Amino acid sequence: MQNRVSVCGVGFDRVTANEAKSRLFRALSGEEAPLALYTPNPEIVELACRDPELLRILNEAELSVADGIGVIRASRILGVPLPERIPGVELGEAMLAFCAEGGETLPVYFLGGKPGIAEKAAERMREKYPGLSVAGTADGYFDEKKSHEVAGRIACSGAVLLCVCLGAPKQEKWIAAHRAEMPGVRVFAALGGSLDVYAGALRRAPRIFCRLGLEWLWRVIRQPSRIRRLIAVPAFLRRARREKRRRKRKD
Repeated sequence: MQNRVSVCGVGFDRVTANEAKSRLFRALSGEEAPLALYTPNPEIVELACRDPELLRILNEAELSVADGIGVIRASRILGVPLPERIPGVELGEAMLAFCAEGGETLPVYFLGGKPGIAEKAAERMREKYPGLSVAGTADGYFDEKKSHEVAGRIACSGAVLLCVCLGAPKQEKWIAAHRAEMPGVRVFAALGGSLDVYAGALRRAPRIFCRLGLEWLWRVIRQPSRIRRLIAVPAFLRRARREKRRRKRKD
């Protein structure tokens, strides 16, 4: 936590992608304590600013990285620059590749998405990483009454990596509420729509878009309904500028 900085009230670890992966791999191997991985973007930070419970949960995460170029820009505005954007979908796949090397000793569980998505993601990831052991899958269409049952199945599965793709803020709140019921899980990863990518149902932006920080534009082109979500970005950057002015006045 010593290398954590605050961006509009939400803590982010000042780490590179490789440093984040190293921490995750050590946790998966049992060399470090179990951890929760959250990947807030501007929309999630904006939600947290209006939701004290979500804000607390994000700030209690053992590893929090910026999945959004807007967070990187805001960190620079605030004078606490984060090294780079770290997409959750890439961290997730890096962990899957690492678990495949461990085979049966590092099983994974896919939770979330529409019916059939988690299963398809498991199928495609096993093809891509032949050593991958998938302990189980479940879609995200369950209510809170069944959450304990879902957590119980995961606990019994033997999974050490749990990919939770329920969308924010549900996935973060679900992990916080139920992680104690799954003592064998070493990494709880909140990965948004990553299962859709792993399943082949959603194509990631071309590399040039990612390199230029324009993955958001690609998503809007592919899914015009997402335009509403972009409203959070300018509001978030305005919030960062207001916070910078407040800090200057205090100084």
